[in-house]
Amino acid sequence: MATIEELMRGNLLEVFNERDIARRREAIARTYVPEVTFSDPEETVVGHDALNAKAQGLLDQKPDFVFTPGGQVHVINDLGYLAWNFGPEGGPPAVRGVDMAIVKDGLITTVYTLLLPE
Repeated sequence: MATIEELMRGNLLEVFNERDIARRREAIARTYVPEVTFSDPEETVVGHDALNAKAQGLLDQKPDFVFTPGGQVHVINDLGYLAWNFGPEGGPPAVRGVDMAIVKDGLITTVYTLLLPE
């Protein structure tokens, strides 16, 4: 069973940073419950297919951008928290944010993404 730290890094790097659709789908299956809920300032989506489409849409908007962790994963009980950066590889971030996730039985059930002010 994955730790919350592993799940949070997987959410960022193996799902939202993964451009290969097959690898991203595999990561989604091992990271989230089937009815996962993902919410950001734009919308809330539910389920593996909707989460995959959300990740693809973000990557399609900025084909030369990458997500990178903005620090370590913090954990309290069933909650994981990870800051992140999104921008050109090797360059300064264009967007910064945080992901907070609820984990149950070794899988993420809910993800909240907040954007941080510049």
